[in-house]
Amino acid sequence: MDFKNRIFEINNLINQNKLIQAEKKCQSLVKKIPNNSYLQNLLGLILQNQGKVEKSIIFFQKAITLEKGNDAAINNLANSFRKLYQFKKAEDLYKEIIKNNPKNIIALNNYANLKRELNQYNEAKDLLLQALKIDHNNINILLNLSTCLQGLGETNEAKNYVLKILDIQPDNTSAHRVLSSILNYKNDTDHLQKMENIKSKENYKNFSLIQKSELLFALGKAYEDIKEFQKSYFHLEQANSLLDQNTKFNTEKTNKFFKNLTRLFDSIDFKNKNKINDKYKNIFICGMPRSGTTLVEQIVAAHSSVCGAGEIHYLSKIINDNFIDEINFNKKKILNELSKSSNLIFEQYNDLINFHNFNTKIITDKAPQNFIWIGFIKLFFPNSKIIHCNRNPKDNCLSIFKNYFTSRTMSWAYDQKKIADYYILYSKLMNYWNAKFKEDIYDANYEKLVSSPAEETKKLLSFCGLEWEDQCLDFYKLKKTPVQTVSVSQADKPIYKSSLNSSKGFSEYLDKMFNILDA
Repeated sequence: MDFKNRIFEINNLINQNKLIQAEKKCQSLVKKIPNNSYLQNLLGLILQNQGKVEKSIIFFQKAITLEKGNDAAINNLANSFRKLYQFKKAEDLYKEIIKNNPKNIIALNNYANLKRELNQYNEAKDLLLQALKIDHNNINILLNLSTCLQGLGETNEAKNYVLKILDIQPDNTSAHRVLSSILNYKNDTDHLQKMENIKSKENYKNFSLIQKSELLFALGKAYEDIKEFQKSYFHLEQANSLLDQNTKFNTEKTNKFFKNLTRLFDSIDFKNKNKINDKYKNIFICGMPRSGTTLVEQIVAAHSSVCGAGEIHYLSKIINDNFIDEINFNKKKILNELSKSSNLIFEQYNDLINFHNFNTKIITDKAPQNFIWIGFIKLFFPNSKIIHCNRNPKDNCLSIFKNYFTSRTMSWAYDQKKIADYYILYSKLMNYWNAKFKEDIYDANYEKLVSSPAEETKKLLSFCGLEWEDQCLDFYKLKKTPVQTVSVSQADKPIYKSSLNSSKGFSEYLDKMFNILDA
């Protein structure tokens, strides 16, 4: 087989998401032709897509050494640095490409992604508009811009860009999914029919797993809007089943990890720990995904003394990098860090927060699964506030089942049993933290907050040591903190009650999930 055909074969495996096979074939080819810049870059990209980010950097750097000015490899290297939260290195590389070639749309798009990750949505918007001037019909830019505008609460503008995508590419499933999050199908069933027409076409069978799942999630949302719950469930079940094929969540491994975690903190003395002089006063907002963390952050971060960092995963990465091997903890290293006046967890976290350029000393971090790290927060951020969001378990788990997540940490979110099993493990761990730190964790109940917003907001602000400000209830008008999670479609609306008891319509179809929760 000649070189061209081998490259075609590797790219075909990548398109089918068969990355392990693609990696093996590409490595074999790299051994035969080690001085080929394209191959080095391709192997780096395959590794990056598998999450082997640090390893990918080696091959991108080789590609750049072999071919100075290889913009594709420089772009990919910057993306790897971004994934590792090495933001300065990533930004410098994006700027280098754009300086040498101001019309490099890929670099402009990737730089915009970095800005969005740092919650600098207006800067991201400017970069995307700059790219759009170069290519008015670039699908990636249009899609990224629509998502960016949605995060800023500019919903009508976002919708217009999505519609432009569908004019150019009527079968674009990502655009259909974004549009479905904007529309209320009680008032508009035309789009629902268009999606059904796409699904009935002959070429639908050639759609990728991701494309099919995006369209199915969008249809599930549309049918729920018009209260056709059986059809909604039918599409959601298919969507989840497709995505679950590529996940490797192990409930027992997670259970062991949580048990190791509680054993660790049973053995640590929390008395007389050093107080740290925080540059920032952190408010950690955690809980299950879809439990109200976005709503709580929007309320708190609307305060004039607070900035919202959104769903950042800095704490999880720092703890995993420094203290964890598989499911085991390095207690000796933890205690060693605690003995210092300035520990590396605190320093590394604040170094990353500095990239956001916040102008207040109080910031919110609303990564939901920080509930896992409450013990570490108490150790290394002793002056912080912890808010635990909780919600009716069935409504919470249903909301997870209804949504499409891109995070690798959500591998349990595409199967009824896995979702319920994870919820049980979460509940047990939260019971442990509440027993250990009861006075230091504020319980923000979604149902109470939605039913009595003014009263509950006063309690919430009081716990955070903040004076009352009317704008905290009017957060949706302020649009101060951009949203980059699946809650984006709700953040520009006032608090509403329609999501209460949302599981009722689906109860007869979710026995597998609900029976576990009931038990």
